[in-house]
Amino acid sequence: MDSTRRSFLKILGVTAAGLTVRPSVEALAMGVKPKGAAPFDNALTAKRWAMAVDVGKFTGETRKAAIEACNKAHNIPHYENHLHEIKWIWEEGYKHTFPGQENEHLPAEIAREPFLVLCNQCVNPPCVRVCPTQATFQRPDGIVMMDYHRCIGCRFCMAGCPYGSRSFNWFDPRQQASLKDAEGNFSPPNPEFPSRTKGVVEKCNFCAERLAKGQMPACVEACKNNELIFGDLDDHESEVSKALRKHFTIRRKPELGTQPQIYYII
Repeated sequence: MDSTRRSFLKILGVTAAGLTVRPSVEALAMGVKPKGAAPFDNALTAKRWAMAVDVGKFTGETRKAAIEACNKAHNIPHYENHLHEIKWIWEEGYKHTFPGQENEHLPAEIAREPFLVLCNQCVNPPCVRVCPTQATFQRPDGIVMMDYHRCIGCRFCMAGCPYGSRSFNWFDPRQQASLKDAEGNFSPPNPEFPSRTKGVVEKCNFCAERLAKGQMPACVEACKNNELIFGDLDDHESEVSKALRKHFTIRRKPELGTQPQIYYII
């Protein structure tokens, strides 16, 4: 065998090996046990994860705390240009959160105050259907995930999502300058969450990597007064099920039939 062919086969073998090895943290996020890892004895599991947003309990400070906790946990970069921003959880006004459900008799506090919005983890997610590479997929527990290695940056999922819950990386988010927060303070990267690359799409994943380690989502943990209620919607004794039975809730764009799993207690 000549040296050129031998070198080619060696490169091919290394490349194939690299494609089959997924970093442990990414495997955790997808609910897959990394090779050689201990059993997930403390993992939080559910048949159908859901979240209730108790709008009346939120203040500007608690909304900010939830957003900052998410940004820090997932190494979400901050860009001055809003056209480049990466959003996992953010604020929107009532008109943009619930289009078609506004009216002139809305209470002033509802019409005026912003709402926290994030990926709705739909029961029938259009983003999954339109992804040509299965980079966007749905777990059995309902969480809609992203496989950054499979994403080819076609942005079909962004076009398919009716909630604007996906962001495209126009720049390399791993650059240190992009990890500054809104106040300009440098935020060191979280080594426990995988970095993304330029040209891929990302979004909220209900902190699947934290659930696998027995931790609640970062935004939920940051809210100290049960502003965000998270749990198994198929468990009638879970806190989220109890909250939905007790309170009237609305969802975003229910007429589309996507069945969002984010409920707003108004």
